[in-house]
Amino acid sequence: MRCQDRVVSECAKCGSPMQDGQDWCLQCGAGKPKSLGVGPGWRTGVAILGATAVLVGGAAVAAYAALNKPKPKPAVIVVAKTPTVAPTATPSTPGATPTPGTPTTVKAATPKIPLQTPTPKSSSGEELFPPETKTTKTPTTTTPTKTSGESTKSPTEGSGSKESETKSTPASEAPSPILLDTNAASVYNPYSFPTSMFGDPSLAIDGEEASAWTAQVQATVAPRMAEGLVLDLKEPQKLGSAKVKTTSIGVTVEIYGANGSALPTTISAPAWARVVGLKVLTKKSTTLKLKTKGKNYRYILLWLAKAPPSSTEAAPGTVSINELELFPPSS
Repeated sequence: MRCQDRVVSECAKCGSPMQDGQDWCLQCGAGKPKSLGVGPGWRTGVAILGATAVLVGGAAVAAYAALNKPKPKPAVIVVAKTPTVAPTATPSTPGATPTPGTPTTVKAATPKIPLQTPTPKSSSGEELFPPETKTTKTPTTTTPTKTSGESTKSPTEGSGSKESETKSTPASEAPSPILLDTNAASVYNPYSFPTSMFGDPSLAIDGEEASAWTAQVQATVAPRMAEGLVLDLKEPQKLGSAKVKTTSIGVTVEIYGANGSALPTTISAPAWARVVGLKVLTKKSTTLKLKTKGKNYRYILLWLAKAPPSSTEAAPGTVSINELELFPPSS
């Protein structure tokens, strides 16, 4: 059918008129036969759709494989051990600077009361007194000597029996103790123990053996002690010996000497020189030789290091020093 010289066709589905060149029905939307391009070019469209499907499928497989891929194990690095060579010991050189090592942290500890204080040394490193040695004194007898013209008569000689006449040399008099001021004695208490633990120090230099200076023994540190009785001579003097009289038999003592305008604040101070090492007093009266090496001292300290067992049996326990006397060197 032609309308106004134009070819008019009908829709194959609804029968509505369609002009020439119209591929779709305007009433029902049906396509004109061969409107989709079915012909020699359809293979190209199919190929494109197939390639797209293959690419999508490959991408899906790759994604699945990536999600399910096992985690790689960490690489193990093997380091070859270098043989250890023992260090060669090098002799230490006196005065050389030591090689700094690993710093260590020193923990603060509660100070402990020493039974015996360190031996003070001189600048050369030599100890100020030799070790204690015990010697046994051999009694000596005085043999009378004859003078010219003197004779000895026998008992049968003369009209009656007489004992032989002999002359003996008079014994030398014992040296007198150094005279001290009444306030020369004081308590040496570097660890600041309660003053109620000590008696009157002047009772140790009053010349009366019945009176005594006393010091209590602390139960927490017994039998150790760490206090003493010091004598101030006001100025340095030559000293030879010290006599200690005590009723606390078995007490362990030391004797120190020092100079200066004031007492050293601690027993371990270098100003103290130990002139008598640790000594156990086994008698009521003991004379101790002072190893001063010819040096004069102003202060003499009787240091109590250890109480006797008898004084620690009953609390609190005390140690008594009845008399402390100092003597000059014997001539």
